[in-house]
Amino acid sequence: MKTYREELWVETKTRRAFANITPQVEASVRKSGVKEGLCLVNAMHISASVFINDDELGLHHDFDVFLEKLAPHEPIEQYRHNDTGEDNADAHLKRQIMGREVVVAITDGKLDFGPWEQIFYGEFDGKRRKRVLIKIIGE
Repeated sequence: MKTYREELWVETKTRRAFANITPQVEASVRKSGVKEGLCLVNAMHISASVFINDDELGLHHDFDVFLEKLAPHEPIEQYRHNDTGEDNADAHLKRQIMGREVVVAITDGKLDFGPWEQIFYGEFDGKRRKRVLIKIIGE
């Protein structure tokens, strides 16, 4: 069995953002040489997420509004975590809702998606570099 590991670095210009990382993951699959297997994509930070959905700007706006209603950033004093001097408790909660990672099947050397599916990095405490792990296993 082959294994391949790569780190993708993401830095957003805003505190909250969604980035389509599908092209970078597809490039990793090609580099891996794996034709049949699995691809894990994992946000390696506890205030960021990786998820699969449609690449449609209205939907991304809806995600942002929904998450901000569930876990608003302000007032930061509402969160015990922020008593430590942090201001990102909301980002941890948003990550928990959107998920840590995705696993996608690789078939014939390509990511085996359903209609409209794409891989996204969700940032909830941005403006700094963060890593995404891509781990591929298979034959």
